[in-house]
Parts: sequence; structure tokens; C-alpha cells
Amino acid sequence: MRILHTMIRVGDLDRSLAFYTEVLGMQLLRRQDYPEGRFTLAFVGYGPESEGAVIELTHNWDTAGYDLGNGFGHVAIAVPDAYAACAEMKRRGGTVVREAGPMKHGNTVIAFVQDPDGYKIELIQRG
Repeated sequence: MRILHTMIRVGDLDRSLAFYTEVLGMQLLRRQDYPEGRFTLAFVGYGPESEGAVIELTHNWDTAGYDLGNGFGHVAIAVPDAYAACAEMKRRGGTVVREAGPMKHGNTVIAFVQDPDGYKIELIQRG
């Protein structure tokens, strides 16, 4: 068994795809419209779905946005240098909501960026 994907609902699919591909550098792996159900699924990731977990962006055509609630935490991505990743993501138009630095009560260097719908993406420095 392995984790296949994490699904999040997005209000504007094109805006979200631009964030995940242009700011975070993921690839659009597949996209499928479901006209009868009035939704689109788009899968993004850093490699083939057969090799690792991906993110499923679900866009319900008749819903402009969602409340994030307080149960979902964040998606985590490993980066070689969190400081450089933050600088590059800002250059690409991303919003850094927690600058790179050691985590509270620990030594691991982390940062957080926020996607257009308000979801947090944690950058964890691995090197």
C-alpha cells in the first residue's frame, strides 16, 4: 500500500494550476472534465503518479470558493534549501506566509507558502 494523492477543492482551477506549476514547479499530470457532474479533476506533482504521491485539485464548476475549516493542516514538500526556495517562489509570484528558518522547539529549517485558495504548503529543508 502507498498514498496515491491528497485532494483539495479549489475555486479557480486555472489560478490554482498556475500556482502549483509555475510557483511550486509541479507538472500537470492529467486533467479530466466531467460535464455531467459539473466538475474537473486535475492532478499535479513532481513526477509520475506511479512513483509518488500527487495532489488532486478538484474544481466544482458551480462553487466559487470554500471555507478551509480547521481540520486540514498543510501539504509538505522537501526542498534542498528553504531560503532559496522562498526567494524563488516570491520571484514567481508566490506568497510566503512564514519565512524560512528553524522550526519552533527544533532545528529543522521550514517555511510556508500559501496557494490562491489559502491552503498552506510547508517547505522542509532536506540536505
